[in-house]
Amino acid sequence: MTTWLIGMLASIAHDGNDTCAATVLVEAEQFATLGGWDLDQQSMDQMGSPYLLAHGLGVPVADATTHLSFPSADTYHVWVRTRDWVAPWNAPGAPGRFQLLVDGVPLSETFGTTGSEWHWQYGGTIAVEGDVELTLHDLTGFEGRCDAILFSTDPTTPKPNRDPEMAQWRRKLLGLQEQPGDGGAFDLVVVGGGVAGTAAAVSAARNGLTVALVQDRPVLGGNGSSEVRVWPEGHTCQQPFPHIGEIVEELCPPKGAGDGNAKRGAIYADGRKLAVVRAEPRITLFLEHRVNAVEVGDGSIRAVTAQNTRSAHRVSIRGRLFADCTGDATVGYLAGADYEISTDGLMGASNLWNVLDQASQTEVLGCECKDKDALTVQTESGQVAAPFPRLEWALDLTDRPFPGRASFTAQWAGKGLAGLGGWFWESGFGDNPFTDLERIRDRNLRAMYGAWDALKNTDGKYANHRLGWAAFIAGKRESRRLVGDVILTVDDFKKATQFPDPAFPNTWHIDIHEPHPDYSQGLAGDEFISICTTGKEYRYEGPYWAPYRCLYSRNVSNLFMAGRDISVEREALGPVRVMRTCGMMGEIVGKAAWICVRHDTTPRGVYEQHLDVLQELMRQPGGLRRASLTGELGPAQTNGLQFDLPQE
Repeated sequence: MTTWLIGMLASIAHDGNDTCAATVLVEAEQFATLGGWDLDQQSMDQMGSPYLLAHGLGVPVADATTHLSFPSADTYHVWVRTRDWVAPWNAPGAPGRFQLLVDGVPLSETFGTTGSEWHWQYGGTIAVEGDVELTLHDLTGFEGRCDAILFSTDPTTPKPNRDPEMAQWRRKLLGLQEQPGDGGAFDLVVVGGGVAGTAAAVSAARNGLTVALVQDRPVLGGNGSSEVRVWPEGHTCQQPFPHIGEIVEELCPPKGAGDGNAKRGAIYADGRKLAVVRAEPRITLFLEHRVNAVEVGDGSIRAVTAQNTRSAHRVSIRGRLFADCTGDATVGYLAGADYEISTDGLMGASNLWNVLDQASQTEVLGCECKDKDALTVQTESGQVAAPFPRLEWALDLTDRPFPGRASFTAQWAGKGLAGLGGWFWESGFGDNPFTDLERIRDRNLRAMYGAWDALKNTDGKYANHRLGWAAFIAGKRESRRLVGDVILTVDDFKKATQFPDPAFPNTWHIDIHEPHPDYSQGLAGDEFISICTTGKEYRYEGPYWAPYRCLYSRNVSNLFMAGRDISVEREALGPVRVMRTCGMMGEIVGKAAWICVRHDTTPRGVYEQHLDVLQELMRQPGGLRRASLTGELGPAQTNGLQFDLPQE
């Protein structure tokens, strides 16, 4: 196989008759310039690769472009892997329309107009002689999506559409190695760069371990990042171990006046989290890498395989210990760890959103919309009206109540604009949180667009307001829970069960979400507003210290977990799943990992043989760094530890 590289990889494929068909595969995420298109990796496990999303909130996004060198001058058939994202609801209008341009000339076919599932939409033929410029041109700003583009001189060339065939086909056409490259070996491999995983990595590194931190987005923080914008909750630094939570406080800024969910991106401090991690020389950071395979032997994990979400290159990352901080228990699931998952009535996922006043120069200057420059000029010239089109494909809320409309409110929310885009805009209660994730997110978007259409065009309100920001990454609440040596129950919280291995404090209420009955009538399966549990039966005396034995797998010997995938029953997920609490789990995992390495033991062995050592480490400040792994650690030797203060 011969390959060329001019902003993209290509190959010549041969058929069984010794004839030669030139076939070129272009992955959308590998475009040299993404323009205003967003890279969406959420459904990689189902799709095999990320895709590009034209998330413009009704304003067409800037073009994505790249250059491609064809292996020969010829006439090529063109297919684009895409879908009509509203077709699962039989909704008309195909809002995700876009064009493919070759050297500035659009193909006659408009893409994103057919098919409820991902498929190869035929685009006709083009005649090329060598290098060309490819352009993805969004036509609507309403969530168009492109996974890949295929060119072939043979109209019958195979076009696999499902894994594992598609994964192997892609690797062949892209010229990628069949086996992953060497990503290195580490004391601890942390998968998942949310608050839990980031805290685990920092904690382990400061205790002297070499750490790999693998995160599939370009930023750290997960739900607490500027991409999702859920405010990290939970009280840190509680007695009798007041230093637990200090690393979390380094990562997460204190809550200021007006801070909270779905606010401006800067308050979530993405740069702050990256700076803390990059200040630790023992951490190797793998941003934009998604773990999709695990190597297991003798009941333990040996390595994980992580795929780069831009290049598709894979690396094998070896480790002595692993921490599953993915929220979805991805590593544990792939490794065969015991887990539990609810089969119905799951808490859903949110895609938070907000609006801005186009007549306010302050709001316009601070907006995060993709047409900010043009909007600023319009506002300065007095063009402040913000019309919004009627959307026949959105969820029809013309005659329905929803928070933010008239006198309707959601739980703990104000009226009017205060009822829009909050934590309670949630769906997916009856869906599979993995295979249906794209549908869940798209349902959230249809509800958002439908609500804004109704407010603007039916109610005639907010003439100068426009959609300002919306998350395209879903903020998940519930999926798999890995099983440890203790499964924490809701009765443990209510009865204040005392365990011999208290590890992290819980202060959030028993917070379980379900569809809001006031807004769910006639929407079975498409509910989009939630309500959370309240009342004395959902409170407990706090802080409640949960046991360490919830933080490691009972049947995969070297697997820790931190975050919402720890060992709890379903209702007990309510108080443990908030991010500052999850981050403190990560701090404990980092300390326990050091004990495993220092004393050549397992996560279970920490509890059985070295619990006193763990509790001594829990009394140490989170900002201290261990200089080496030399010397014993025990209650009588704590003062002999060597630590360095963190660098500013």
